[in-house]
Order: sequence, then structure tokens, then C-alpha cells
Amino acid sequence: MNKYQYKVQGVDYDVEIEEVEGNIAKVSVNGIPFEVELKQPIKAAPKPHKPVQTPVQKAEEAAPVAQNPTPRKAAAPAGSGNAVKAPLPGTISEVKVKVGDAVKTGQVVVVLEAMKMQNDIESDYDGTVTSIEVNKGDTVMEGSVMLTIG
Repeated sequence: MNKYQYKVQGVDYDVEIEEVEGNIAKVSVNGIPFEVELKQPIKAAPKPHKPVQTPVQKAEEAAPVAQNPTPRKAAAPAGSGNAVKAPLPGTISEVKVKVGDAVKTGQVVVVLEAMKMQNDIESDYDGTVTSIEVNKGDTVMEGSVMLTIG
């Protein structure tokens, strides 16, 4: 599913393309579902090639194993984790965190202006910011992902 944000004559639209079959696309515009007929079918992207598995080496051919390896915590992939979504439509006044920042539950991560009021948006999770999807001045719709905490 692909998500896009469009502005048409000053009005913001959140568009999600849910499925495309032939020349019919099932989309959602600001949460309202539509079936859209395309003039020409979209060519499907080629499916990724599966790597061929090689046979396991015999023990005497295998590379030596390091003694007492140090365990490492893998970094969370960008955008993975729990999404912090806009609770109501508004304009981003301030983004108070950066990618890589550690955040605690209850910490203010974004300030959202809605109906002439500044609303502090707090994290519902402890973790590290893995992605930020908004900038100061952006308009968001209710439910829009603003950032992700992994």
C-alpha cells in the first residue's frame, strides 16, 4: 500500500493506494474509499529474485568461530517501530526530536496547532526515534504518521 499527500488548490489530501488490478485501482482519499478506473493498466513491478541457497559446508571446511563474541544490539531499521499519529488535523508548529533521539513515555515529541491551540503530542512509547515524517509548517490529517519510535 502506497501513501501520498497532495495539495490541490490549497486543500490537503491523504491518498492511499490499496490495490491495483488491471486498470482498476482501489484508493482511499482522506479515509473515503474509491475505485478509480485507469486509462491504461499499470505494469506490475518485477518480483524480487529469491537467492539460491548454497549447501552447508562440512565442519572442517567452515571458517573458525570467534571465541566469546560480543553481542550487539542491531539498530532499528529506519521507520520501524511504533507510529506516533496525529490525533486531529492541524499544522506542525514544532518537531522536538531528531532521528536517533531516545524518548520516554510522556515526552513531548511534536507540537501540533489545531483550532488556534497548541497541542503537545506526547510519546506513548519508550525507545529511539527511527523516522520523522513531518516538518515544521506541514499540514497533517487525523491519523497521519508524524514519526516512528523503535
